[in-house]
Amino acid sequence: MSTGTAAEAAAREAAAKEGGRDFLRDIVEADVKAGRVKEVVTRFPPEPNGYLHIGHAKSICLNFGIAEEFGGRCHLRFDDTNPTKEEQEFIDAIEADVRWLGFDWGKHLYHASDYFGPLYEWAVHLIKAGKAYVDDTPLEEMRQMRGTLTEPGRPSKFRNRSVEENLDLFRRMRAGEFPNGARVLRAKIDLAAGNMNLRDPVLYRILHAAHPRTGDKWCIYPTYDFAHGQSDAIEHVTHSICTLEFEDHRPLYDWLIENLPVPSRPRQYEFARLNLAYTVLSKRVLTKLVAEGHVSGWDDPRMPTLAGLRRRGVPPAAIREFARRIGVARANSLVEMAIFEHPVRELLNKIALRRMAVLRPLKVVIENYPEGRTEQLEAVNNPEDPSAGTRRVRFGRELFVERDDFMENPPKKFFRLSPGKEVRLRYAYFIKCREAVKNAAGEVVELRCTYDPATRGGNAPDGRKVQATLHWVAAADAVPAEVRLYETLFKTPDPAAADDIFAELNPNSLEVLTDCRIEPALVGGNSREAVQFERQGYFCLDPDSAPGKPVYNRTIGLRDTWAKEKAKGG
Repeated sequence: MSTGTAAEAAAREAAAKEGGRDFLRDIVEADVKAGRVKEVVTRFPPEPNGYLHIGHAKSICLNFGIAEEFGGRCHLRFDDTNPTKEEQEFIDAIEADVRWLGFDWGKHLYHASDYFGPLYEWAVHLIKAGKAYVDDTPLEEMRQMRGTLTEPGRPSKFRNRSVEENLDLFRRMRAGEFPNGARVLRAKIDLAAGNMNLRDPVLYRILHAAHPRTGDKWCIYPTYDFAHGQSDAIEHVTHSICTLEFEDHRPLYDWLIENLPVPSRPRQYEFARLNLAYTVLSKRVLTKLVAEGHVSGWDDPRMPTLAGLRRRGVPPAAIREFARRIGVARANSLVEMAIFEHPVRELLNKIALRRMAVLRPLKVVIENYPEGRTEQLEAVNNPEDPSAGTRRVRFGRELFVERDDFMENPPKKFFRLSPGKEVRLRYAYFIKCREAVKNAAGEVVELRCTYDPATRGGNAPDGRKVQATLHWVAAADAVPAEVRLYETLFKTPDPAAADDIFAELNPNSLEVLTDCRIEPALVGGNSREAVQFERQGYFCLDPDSAPGKPVYNRTIGLRDTWAKEKAKGG
């Protein structure tokens, strides 16, 4: 086969090296080199019954990535064979998520419902060949008759219906003569097969429900197993890449392809799905989380959905890098959250503008700073990117610092503000705490400090050192804001293993701070622009924001030296 120019081949080889080799890419490469495949065609086939999650991102990156690396194409195909659970909202969200992640299917957007006509005719073909029959057995009884892993299944009394009777009943099913559940169409394969999926699986069921795309045209719908492989064949998919739970379905996939007059011969391959610590990727559980109000919606920033990660401020490039780093394997494993967080921090560190924000404000009055005076200090926008330039921040007599940055009776290794202690204010001066002012309840409400005018810019002419640098915001132009701090949605690493998964929900997964103060440079500009609140973490503006009422979500925190010391008991 022709693989394009030498330059294109070299580019694909470089992309493969960048993406990392794995057993699936080795299979595709071998097929291409042997001439078994003229053009590599993959597909991403989501069901439109929910939003995509981080596990889907792994599959998206894999399918689109392989197609791109080998000069082929990847289709987006909606597996819309169950109209009772499918909604246009999910279809729109899936398309938006795939594009946001950085991939484009071009003109290759398909739906399983596009093929309802051919699928029906192929079902008739199986009936005529004596390889499918209409079964009236109630579904629960049918399940019991399938047998066990050690006992063969028992035949239905309808298994030996004549071809003519099966054709008549199937056409009447199609015509809507029977109620839901009255009959199904089953393949006639092998009731003694060791693989349960070959024990006369259901191919069609009756479902009187309007379809989002076909309306009331159909009242029988193909099962996933019947629609999937044949849709692949119609689209000339060469490598049908699925997660490992479909491995036992592959013999049925192959049986159907071999027994139908399909236009191409796709082959199915399986890889281990993503399991991420402290969350769940079961669509059933995610749907319940939304339906029962445990989260605010599919795009809640605590959710592992791509919509939730986007709202939380996770860059799509970081997700693609995460998918590249975890690679593709055959064995299931639980990926630590730190492995996901690392590329997120790594990228945001490079691109995020630095800003100062005080989340739990404590007022500071600098007693020896002239009243009514303010000055402009120069602050770096991103030390990792000199081209980001600088900005001006106002400094004055009254400031806000973090309440956690002061302790009246500090323990060892607490280097921040305390009575008599000197610290550096970022970009500004050294200040020393003289007095802590308390209210009637004995709570510290204000710090009285002094500053050293000779330390402008953060350095002392006499060479003395301080052990802490604090962020701050000038009271004169501080902007009130709400900040939402997110932790993991579940409190245990593997919530799916629990007897009651909802009992493992983390009650501290969201903390809302309504009295924050941010510097005015955060107001305006690109609302989706990543920012680092210095010493706090990375944040992004939430869609709940309104003019004059910004709301920020924490994407991910920074490493906190003092928190580590506290954890160690230091």
